[in-house]
Amino acid sequence: MSLELFHPLVQRWFLSRFRAPTQSQADGWPKIAAGENVLIAAPTGSGKTLSAFMVCIDRLVRQWLGGELPEGIQVIYVSPLKALSNDIQRNLQTPLAEMAELAAADGLGQLPIRALVRTGDTPTSARAAMLRRPPQILVTTPESLYLLLTSPKSRLMLRTAQTVIVDEIHALARDKRGSHLALTLARLDHLCETPPVRIGLSATQKPMEEIAAFLVGMR
Repeated sequence: MSLELFHPLVQRWFLSRFRAPTQSQADGWPKIAAGENVLIAAPTGSGKTLSAFMVCIDRLVRQWLGGELPEGIQVIYVSPLKALSNDIQRNLQTPLAEMAELAAADGLGQLPIRALVRTGDTPTSARAAMLRRPPQILVTTPESLYLLLTSPKSRLMLRTAQTVIVDEIHALARDKRGSHLALTLARLDHLCETPPVRIGLSATQKPMEEIAAFLVGMR
């Protein structure tokens, strides 16, 4: 079963919330864990976002328990939608908070994994705080990611990124906004020591081959 890929703490959290993995999760997790670029096409409500994030969170949990949790950004989640706060609460903050409770109950200490949002609406004080102490998971928009890459100070905190998740990828692949994001992701590849793994998510992807080509670029 694909849940065996995960640390027992992460497994316990998942089984406390869900009966079993969805098909997109069972199919996607092994490939993401293997470091492959993955395009996940599944209906709304089928757990696509958790398909992308579970492996990333599991890796961070294992690093924390091993005393090697990185300080810099490890995961970048990009969405064309500015209204990200509800998605973050449901798909990131809640699981992290519940895993922290499980870890504390087991006497493992305080889970320090953090996820923060950076969009055009983010206050200046929050942006400065993010530079001083970057989160492990950054949630942003294509435009804000571009601006981060053009700023010398912000660019430094992106160098450690291991994974890029592009949500609602169908909405980006069709126009100039997507072309701009493709260039931004290429710049991110050049910035990082190892090009981040790319994960694309959407319920509406046609034709699949073209969306997949857009996701991975020249790779």
